[in-house]
Amino acid sequence: MSTHLVLSSVIFVSIALILVGVFLLTKYLGPNNTQDKLKNTVYESGVSNPVGTTNIRFSIKFYLVAIGFLLFDVEIIFMFPWAVNIVDLGYAGLVKMFIFIGLLFAGLIYMYKKKALSWD
Repeated sequence: MSTHLVLSSVIFVSIALILVGVFLLTKYLGPNNTQDKLKNTVYESGVSNPVGTTNIRFSIKFYLVAIGFLLFDVEIIFMFPWAVNIVDLGYAGLVKMFIFIGLLFAGLIYMYKKKALSWD
């Protein structure tokens, strides 16, 4: 084994042990608010006494729209470097990007046909 690998392993393990130690110390050295009922009550958006239950069921369409948004949002991450290096990539890069955009467009058509974008 090289000395660099041993040194990096020792540093990694020591940082992990330090973090575990700090987390354990905060449990014993930090404040203990088990008796203070006012501090342990729920407070969200100015409402101190929430009404209703917290077990609200969301429609599956919400999740489908969110996944679709993430899918088409991530495509921008791949298009920016391509746009910056378009001259260096040449026609091969242009064809590959058209294939990529075509696949994304096919996914959009699939989502449209499955009615994942309609909000009833």
